[in-house]
Amino acid sequence: MKRSDFRHLERLRVRWAEVDLQQIVFNGHYLMYFDTAMAGYWRALALPYTDSMAALGGDLYVRKATLDYLGSARYDEQLEIGVRCAQVGNSSLRFSAAVFRGERLLVHGELVYVFADVATQTARPVPAPLRALLQGFEVGDDVLDLHTGDWAALGDDARRIRQAVFVDEQGIAADLVLDDADATALHAVARNRLGTPVAAGRLLQPEPGLAQIGRMATLPTVRGAHLGAAVLRRLMDQARRRGDQAVILQAQTAAVGFYERFGFVREGGVFEAAGVPHQTMRRTL
Repeated sequence: MKRSDFRHLERLRVRWAEVDLQQIVFNGHYLMYFDTAMAGYWRALALPYTDSMAALGGDLYVRKATLDYLGSARYDEQLEIGVRCAQVGNSSLRFSAAVFRGERLLVHGELVYVFADVATQTARPVPAPLRALLQGFEVGDDVLDLHTGDWAALGDDARRIRQAVFVDEQGIAADLVLDDADATALHAVARNRLGTPVAAGRLLQPEPGLAQIGRMATLPTVRGAHLGAAVLRRLMDQARRRGDQAVILQAQTAAVGFYERFGFVREGGVFEAAGVPHQTMRRTL
């Protein structure tokens, strides 16, 4: 079993509380590592777990968990936890999991889940969309469908994402997250393979040759899966195609680092908008 066997690897660092009297990770914590990596696996599939399972008409229940110990991890070491779906049965899902320090395999095991009715906890067949999503991911399929269009085509999806992020999460007034510019903007929405919108943004042109990207948002439960990056790249590509030479945006200060990784630089000082600190940023196209 090698790192390269896993499409999804979750990075973790051993915490003080996870080490036992032998100064190595207590054996039971490896199951916690596997569970943490499973949460990351669902994010990698762009799948908001709770809402998605409810929409599929069931949930996953652990049937069996096994561990095989080959080596020990120690305090403050950086680990990678690999998870892959090894088999989809009629009502069961079998996942392989492994703990790596660098290329060295320390612990490996298996998690078996049963898809079941929530009320009765009786087994149900794994829904076809979930089966296809898991099997596709493991052979390298993309987990997103990216769509661009006007407000009439994508407004409902964009509104839903903005509500979850700007209003429900950040406490911004609902009447500030929609404006007249939506009617003339080009919108981008990322949907997962179940058709759920998970990230969105918009593209304006305040003057000829200048693009403006805004209203960038990703659902909290799937952040870290590069969904916002996919939307940003799509919007920048659209700006290039219409001939824009530069793009500006007003980033929330907490997101400045994200945009800097895409070549944006700060312009001017920090200012407040909708009660949130923002920073104007620019890059050439």
